[in-house]
Amino acid sequence: MKKLALHWKILIGMILGILFGLVMTIVDGGGDFVLNWINPFGSIFVKMLKLIAVPLIIASLIKGISDLKDISKFKNIGLKTISIYIATTVIAITIGLLLVNIVKPGEGISDETIQKLTETYANSSGVKSKLSEASKQISNGPLQFLIEMVPDNAIKAMGNNKSMLQVIFFTIFLGISMLLVGEKKSKPLKKFFDSLNEVVLKMVDLIMLFAPYAVFALLANVVVSSNDPDLLLALLKYAFTVIGGLLLMITFYMILVSFFTKKNPIVFLKQLSPAQLLAFSTSSSAATLPVTMERVEEHIGVDKEVSSFVLPVGATINMDGTSLYQAVAAVFIAQALGFDLTFADQLTIIITALLASIGSAAVPGAGMVMLVIVLEAVGFPADKLAIGLALIFAVDRPLDMCRTVINVTGDATVASLVAKSVGKLHDNPLPKS
Repeated sequence: MKKLALHWKILIGMILGILFGLVMTIVDGGGDFVLNWINPFGSIFVKMLKLIAVPLIIASLIKGISDLKDISKFKNIGLKTISIYIATTVIAITIGLLLVNIVKPGEGISDETIQKLTETYANSSGVKSKLSEASKQISNGPLQFLIEMVPDNAIKAMGNNKSMLQVIFFTIFLGISMLLVGEKKSKPLKKFFDSLNEVVLKMVDLIMLFAPYAVFALLANVVVSSNDPDLLLALLKYAFTVIGGLLLMITFYMILVSFFTKKNPIVFLKQLSPAQLLAFSTSSSAATLPVTMERVEEHIGVDKEVSSFVLPVGATINMDGTSLYQAVAAVFIAQALGFDLTFADQLTIIITALLASIGSAAVPGAGMVMLVIVLEAVGFPADKLAIGLALIFAVDRPLDMCRTVINVTGDATVASLVAKSVGKLHDNPLPKS
């Protein structure tokens, strides 16, 4: 009997988790049961993925750079990666703005719904924490992200998954230095990191055995912790506008894959699907990164020299799904609260959302912090920011899950494009056992 593929196991786990969650919502005490006895297994799984993210980035990136043997190759890959990431992010934001201006979801929100959403969420701890975090970032200078990219303590940076850019900076610095001292002198260090890379990849395989059960727990918890159904229905037009934009981005990626890499886009999606399903379940590009790297290298065929740089960088600076969501959310809030946006304001949204995506934490909820920065940039009244966030807070979690799928798909697409351009995309990769 043929063994069931991993993506089917994960999909079954997701469906059963949603159904189980729905049943628990109508059972007395069901929500508490899921929260106390089911959700912890999902939390453990996410923690395990985050646990190996930093060791995987360090080992894989150093292996990739040291295997290049020529520093000019790394420069070529780096420039192409950053350029394509910026281009796809601008396209994502533009798609979001076009859709929200055509559909106008904010014009369908009644005053009663706005009032109810404001009463429910404006003073919640979630909204207040997002506003507080955003105010810290806004008070920083325009080049603060460059300052924060350079760690003053490498060990401290490695101990915090939110400091992914600092870890990448240190690792690239170390890898380049290994190239410059020569192969003979760096050989012992290279052998250590090559071995570490193999061990960490095996850890990914072992963790993934638990994935179907973990996504069951994560999705069950999402369902039982969902908010007022009436408010969710009121925001359907807005939610479908965001999802429509995200689907257009998937279509755009598949056109790029088909045209530039000559790969079958359906096969590409099938090969990447376990990473996409995990991204949906965890809402975290960083947590999904180990699985994304495994799928892109062993199933899509991107050489480690490329994937080890493109994917960790993408998990931090490439937020296509989140940037598209910000564009839609910013205009939606303006429409609902009667704040007129000029053409210049919408251009400002494109620039600000692009800059805000660089260095944003690849963790759940980071998109709302970036949204506050975008709204501030177009002069949205400060006293209405809490109301604006309250309007979209009810559906932020499911939309966060969807946009994380786009972020991960974008990373894999760019990795494939860069690999193809430097002759590092293999047609018949051999997945490890």
